[in-house]
Amino acid sequence: MGESMAFHSTDRRERYHELWPQLYALTCQESDLIANMANAAAALRQTFGFFWVGFYLVRGQELVLGPFQGPVACTRIAHGRGVCGTAWAERRSICVEDVDQFPGHIACSSESRSEVVVPICVDGSVVAVLDIDSDRLSDFDAVDVEELQHFATMASGWFSTEEHNHEVHPNLVNRLPC
Repeated sequence: MGESMAFHSTDRRERYHELWPQLYALTCQESDLIANMANAAAALRQTFGFFWVGFYLVRGQELVLGPFQGPVACTRIAHGRGVCGTAWAERRSICVEDVDQFPGHIACSSESRSEVVVPICVDGSVVAVLDIDSDRLSDFDAVDVEELQHFATMASGWFSTEEHNHEVHPNLVNRLPC
């Protein structure tokens, strides 16, 4: 699956179900976190045509921009701020139909209209969030949240944590068996 992805369905849920095994095959033997996040962001954006797909990594009391696909983005987000910081603080996925209606939304791009953010957890701690933006209102629903939470479980295997501060360990190990 190194160069292209194959899909037969136009139904969003079915498209996710076609994507997951391909993404797993692409990442299961790769131990580098950055490579896996970069390919996952590209695969999600390519598969669904989302406006922006990326990861923010927990670093102390901030989320720091990780690999992404799309226009330039905010580099740092405080704990509890915006959709990403709120999803991290509340340890839950958030689906926003209209970002202009979300209190404290951080407008990294004026073209973003709706957003879904899913925390990635290891040993009960959030280590990163997956952030996906659309340039269309109400582009995400319960299917996206459910499927992206499945992805977050898979992606959690790309991380290992330090016991005391729960930041991403410098020698990341892929824990997914192939």
